[in-house]
Amino acid sequence: MRDAFHEDLDSLSDQLVEMTRLAASAMARATTALLDADITLAESVIENDVRIDDMREQLDIKAIDLLARQQPVATDLRIVVTAMRMSADIERMGDLARHVAKIARLRFPHSAVPADLRATILQMGQVAERIVTKAGSVIAAKDAEAAMTMERDDDAMDDLHRELYEHLQDEKWQHGTETAVDMTLVGRYYERFGDHAVSVARRVVFLVTGEWEPEQLTDHEEREDSAH
Repeated sequence: MRDAFHEDLDSLSDQLVEMTRLAASAMARATTALLDADITLAESVIENDVRIDDMREQLDIKAIDLLARQQPVATDLRIVVTAMRMSADIERMGDLARHVAKIARLRFPHSAVPADLRATILQMGQVAERIVTKAGSVIAAKDAEAAMTMERDDDAMDDLHRELYEHLQDEKWQHGTETAVDMTLVGRYYERFGDHAVSVARRVVFLVTGEWEPEQLTDHEEREDSAH
């Protein structure tokens, strides 16, 4: 019975890793759709987001069932509860990729990204894909040491976000209000994508060590996430 229980715990981890793979793919495709005005790709990201949503629902159902049937304690309990919290973070990352794809769809047949911001947006997409892929590896290996380095990885995203914002504030900006709003939103989506990956990493550290250092969100960030 306990062997079956631990197989179920392992399956929670496997599902989380698969969710990170789907989130990475979604953001990579959303970035391409945004830069290339690829409506087909944008639609596929939007439509396929339900796969991540379904995986979160399935994981949560399994986790609740394990809590009810097995009444786990100590590390086993942390695994189950933490898996549910991580699934929420990863599901939100999928939503953020969908939001990027929706901007691409909204501005089709034109690219939403002006030429002078293409390099920055491309880099943000690459960082997003890299950080969620690392999150999946951290989950699979339960690697607390690697998890603790992910905040430094996310610094690259924060730097790009600041660079984008400074560009939008430049008095030489010539692309109009609509594009400025689009780029403000897109930058925020990528930045929050990275933040959720860091949140996953923090939960891995808690899972391994039993010690939790809460993520510091601003009031604005808390309101933004609760609104979705």
